[in-house]
Formats: sequence, C-alpha cells, structure tokens
Amino acid sequence: MNLEISYAQFGVRPPVNKPIPEFLLEIGEDGLRELISKHYDSIKQSEIYHLFPQDDKEFEEAKVHSADFFIQICGGPAYFNQNRGAPRMVGRHAPFAIDAKAREVWLKLYKPLILELKEQGITETSLYSFWGYLDIFSLWMINTQ
Repeated sequence: MNLEISYAQFGVRPPVNKPIPEFLLEIGEDGLRELISKHYDSIKQSEIYHLFPQDDKEFEEAKVHSADFFIQICGGPAYFNQNRGAPRMVGRHAPFAIDAKAREVWLKLYKPLILELKEQGITETSLYSFWGYLDIFSLWMINTQ
C-alpha cells in the first residue's frame, strides 16, 4: 500500500471525505478502538507526545474520546456528540501548537498500524478510505507555521 501524505499551504483546508461505511463494518467498533489505542501508544513514544495529556488517566481518556470521534466519523453511533458535544475539532485543537511537522509525525505513526490491518484482512479500499480521511483531516489541525 502506498500511503501518501498530502501537503497544503498553511491555512488551506481542502474538502474532507469521510471514510466509506465499509471501513467500520470491516474493522468493527472494537477494532477501531484498538487501532486508536495503538496509535496513542505510539504517540507516547514520539516527539509529539508533549501535545497530548501527560497524566496517564487523562491520556487514557483521550484515547476513548478519539475512538468515539472516529467511530462517529466512520458512520457508527454518535458517541462523541453524546459524551463531548459537537466535535468542532479545529477549535478543540486550537490551544495546541500543531505545525506541519507534528502533523506529519502523527500521520506516519498510523502507517504501520494500517499495514497491520491489511494483514488482518481489512480491504485496501477501506484502508485507503480511512487513510484519505486522516490525511486531509489532519491538514485542518495545523494551526502554527
């Protein structure tokens, strides 16, 4: 799989396509929660960990919130809205200095996890759909040059 990273001029927010419904059907809610948890675990060992909660309990809660968001975005129940209100992700990320490098690190940490999912039988069509969402959605989070 060729998981390319897109780039855009600072402040540009390209249109985002949500992942296809088949992705959530294939991975399941538990599988998506596991993916997000593994991603966060890799973040904890990365150079962008400072952008995430440093308290272990808060870090674990952030995993749940993130998984709730992605389940909702992928067509599942509106857990995020029920527990946290409207996503407003640009606003939620505003307090953190997220530059293009941090975004790139965040995305690259997903690559081996997505390849693992391919090995587990998740179709490339679904995986590319999810990757495409991550790739463009993450451009929206950049708020620092």
